[in-house]
Amino acid sequence: MKKAILVIGDLLAIAIVTVIGFATHGEADLSFLPRMLAAFLPLAFSWFVLAPFLGLFQVEVVSNPKQLWRPVFAMLFAAPLAALLRGLWLNIPIIPIFGVVLASTSALGMLLWRGLYALFTRRR
Repeated sequence: MKKAILVIGDLLAIAIVTVIGFATHGEADLSFLPRMLAAFLPLAFSWFVLAPFLGLFQVEVVSNPKQLWRPVFAMLFAAPLAALLRGLWLNIPIIPIFGVVLASTSALGMLLWRGLYALFTRRR
């Protein structure tokens, strides 16, 4: 059950960061959904490939606030991989600043989500 909550929460965090990113560029209506998916899907894929290697679905890790560096670290690697996959998928140039912004904002989003999760599970 806890792993399912983490997976759903991770997907929601990535989705929220994606929508916020597009909204900051004035591109938040439904016509931009295909472009949002082109950012969301590679990032979600990259996250779920890398996160298990850092123990981000192990109860003792995710419930410990001292381990919040792990989701940030994972996202700092997942986002550039996602930018690369997105560029290859869409057959477009990979813009380095996009990777940097994607990594930093996604890492912040994951830090907030996983921090709330750790706080909530610690209190239980």
